[in-house]
Amino acid sequence: MTDLDVDRLTTVIEDFNTIFIRLPSVRKFNFSTLSVLHTLDRRGPLRLTDLLPTEQLKQPALTSLVAKLEQDGLLQRRPDPADGRASLISLTRSGRQIVRSRHANRVAKLTHLVDQLTPEERAVLAGSVDVLHRLTELAEETP
Repeated sequence: MTDLDVDRLTTVIEDFNTIFIRLPSVRKFNFSTLSVLHTLDRRGPLRLTDLLPTEQLKQPALTSLVAKLEQDGLLQRRPDPADGRASLISLTRSGRQIVRSRHANRVAKLTHLVDQLTPEERAVLAGSVDVLHRLTELAEETP
């Protein structure tokens, strides 16, 4: 069995992410906006305080960003049924459409790249999907 070169894996993931997040898209948004939209799409309605750890922004910056996205019609706030003093932030239909259209665009671009791989390379990549998913789960579980 071959030892995993974690340093090389890290570099490859960093390089892939740099290219992947820059794949052309229909509409351009800054990274923080996209991160908030993506997080809410994946995790559902959240309190602002629950977004803070995932977005790596200070509370005033995140509050301002959420207010702007709400004003732009991409997010909405509603009272938290568990605590009427707090609000839950969720995507609007427009916000969900942005996330879905960007995802579909990336699927198309990545499909074009994957089609250029050899059958053997595609098989290796297919076998890696579950492992990468598991690494993501472990990262989310680790404080």
